[in-house]
Amino acid sequence: MDKKDKKERKSKCETPGRDTFEPLQITVKTKTTLVLLLSSPEDNVVAIACEAIYGFAEKDDMKVHLMKLGVLQPLSQLINHSNELVRRNAFMVLGRMVTDRTVVNALQKMAVVPPIIKLIDGVDAVIKEYGTLCLSFLSVDPSCKVQIVENKGLPPLIKLLSSSEPDVQKNSLETIYNLVQNSQFWPAVRELGGVSLLLELLNSQYVVIQQLALKTLLKVTTDKDSHGVLRKEQGPEKLVEILKNENLEDLHVDALQILANSMSDSDIFQLVQNAGGLSLLMTLVLPPKLPDMESGPVKCVSHEIQSNAVECVSRAAQIPESHKVLHELKAEEILLDLLSVGNDGLKILACQAVAAMSSFLTSKEHFREIGVLPVLIRLLSSRNLALRGEAVQALANLTSGNKLNTVAIYEARGLRRLILRLGDTCPRTVANAAAILCRIAGQEAIRCDVLSHGAMPALVKPLKSTDSQVLINATLCICELAFSAEARAQLWKANGLEPLVILLRSSHMEVLRCTCMAISVCAKDEPMAVEMCKFGALGMLQEINQSENSKIKFGEFALNSLIQSSLSLKFGLTDCLASTDVITDGFYDAGKFGFSQKVLTLEELSMEPVNQGLPIIAVNASTENSEDGAQPKNEVQFEYPQGKMVNDVALQLLVKEVKESILLLNDEVEQYAALARRVSDAMGGAIEKEDMHGFGWLLDISLLKFQLQCNVVPIGMISKGFYCHRALLFKYLADCVGLRCTLVRGHNNRAWNEIVLYKEDPSSDEYSIQPCCYIVDLMHEPGNLIRADTSAAIRYNSI
Repeated sequence: MDKKDKKERKSKCETPGRDTFEPLQITVKTKTTLVLLLSSPEDNVVAIACEAIYGFAEKDDMKVHLMKLGVLQPLSQLINHSNELVRRNAFMVLGRMVTDRTVVNALQKMAVVPPIIKLIDGVDAVIKEYGTLCLSFLSVDPSCKVQIVENKGLPPLIKLLSSSEPDVQKNSLETIYNLVQNSQFWPAVRELGGVSLLLELLNSQYVVIQQLALKTLLKVTTDKDSHGVLRKEQGPEKLVEILKNENLEDLHVDALQILANSMSDSDIFQLVQNAGGLSLLMTLVLPPKLPDMESGPVKCVSHEIQSNAVECVSRAAQIPESHKVLHELKAEEILLDLLSVGNDGLKILACQAVAAMSSFLTSKEHFREIGVLPVLIRLLSSRNLALRGEAVQALANLTSGNKLNTVAIYEARGLRRLILRLGDTCPRTVANAAAILCRIAGQEAIRCDVLSHGAMPALVKPLKSTDSQVLINATLCICELAFSAEARAQLWKANGLEPLVILLRSSHMEVLRCTCMAISVCAKDEPMAVEMCKFGALGMLQEINQSENSKIKFGEFALNSLIQSSLSLKFGLTDCLASTDVITDGFYDAGKFGFSQKVLTLEELSMEPVNQGLPIIAVNASTENSEDGAQPKNEVQFEYPQGKMVNDVALQLLVKEVKESILLLNDEVEQYAALARRVSDAMGGAIEKEDMHGFGWLLDISLLKFQLQCNVVPIGMISKGFYCHRALLFKYLADCVGLRCTLVRGHNNRAWNEIVLYKEDPSSDEYSIQPCCYIVDLMHEPGNLIRADTSAAIRYNSI
């Protein structure tokens, strides 16, 4: 160093406030040193260190290594540095580092999102490029998405979609695409004008940008709220232009999907039609054809394009404005081709389109005429669960309100396949299958064939479903099928009564209504009514009818049907049988009965251990079989085990005697009186009122009960009958010979019979005949008729 240099050096050192040095050449041999240099107070040193680290970060294996050396922490601070060069270089390093997933995970825990959003809205092109690159990787994480939106990152990102730099466009687009994977951000993108800019990017010369723009549009325009924006920005027309351009075939799949999302909008449908899009869609829907020798090879449409085109047609078919146009374009025939030769995916979409077009009568009829129904029926046997479900849906729509299509399914031998679908796992499939079977069963001429294929047993499983529509359709189907005793017997044999009764606990009002209807139909047979009562039907229906929330008209009807189907049950519940209620063999009186009480059959009661209560009085004068030992034809027999029951020979003889004697009398009053005297004779004769306490009927009937070792006592074996026994016997015998009377139960084992006689009214000036009600005396003056409105009648009815 010469003297001059020493002098200048001394001069600089002695100058006040001068603490800078000339630039020095530094050789760095380790990456650790570079990371340490990021904390240097020298801006130039930091900038140079960033440049060096950027070079190292080109290699993938170096990114994680640098991260472990602690490079991310200083970089996260340097992106907000006051020196422009330092900021830019720091962004470049982060942009290169962030392509590694491990680095991204680490950056998510650092507060890098706010400064990045702040700086990408600036003028530095490099920061915009690398800042948006960082956001594109960070925005995959849900928490970072929220940070971007909360720090108002959407506006600058959407603004950058119009950037002149393709990389900035691409990075911003990727970030927005990641954000709109969450539907909560769709409205914000639309409100900030994102749809217009996304449509503009479809004109980009870069395919990756075009594809990203379409995929983002696909998300943003998924809901109906976007249709207005799409129309305003001429989106449908632009999408149709893409479809017309064969050079943009890579974009056709997404473009078609966007159209499919919006084709159910009538205005968008009109725009697509005006742009020539519908005809174009039909050419894409057509199945691939084999090459023709004369016309040359035909270009095949890809499966995805074809599928999305079919979906567009399916969505369009949901609006009335589309039907005429689609029909003129022979959409029905095209869909038939797809159902016949397409793969399962296309067949599913074709079924959906058929279902949609079936809402129009013209198409519904045309589908039948061109043979779509048999094709759909064959699809019911597909191994593809989704295809089976869509085929059943299409058939359900085709048969809705159309008897010709309903009969056509039967004629195409679709019953067996439909019944099999009742066992599917998909509730929608089961509900639709039950609905179709219900419509077929509604045709009386073919109802028996539905039963012969096992429809009734197959409906038991749907009755156990938790899906309300399955339950509604299954119970309605039972209502249609259960008109015959044979059908009701099939349901009982298949253990379908218990799940049917359990549905009375449903809180769904329509399920409850349909269940009550089915119970009313099934209650036509007394044994089935009793069986349903055993499962608690009476108590549940009583609760329904007493509830303000669930009370329905059909609940009352079902309860009355159950009660009316079994006169034993009716008398036990209401204490009264009308003159129109004809007692037949098998009737029994078990005393007062409660709605919540367990119902047992007569045979089950006879099998119970002998108890201390009053015996159950049974009426049964018939033999077990007909004379030739065969069951009557065309009647379904509900058989019970005989248990301890004995034939009531005494009652049989009494019935024969009464028929031979009473019917010979011409006077109606004398018939009632003679019958009353015969009943009294059979049960101990007339008893004076003052001798009632010594009659001994209770001891006599108790002895009879223990002699038989059975709680059930045949009424013909009772030799000392009280009011209740005599009144029951009188009612039964009167019904046998065609005399009309009631049976009423009072208190303390009292019961009586009321009859109505028509007599001349002496109080009237003109000749008139008035009905008059009488009580038949069976105890004290047998055969005496007591006016029901007198004190004598009251004394007879009560103690």
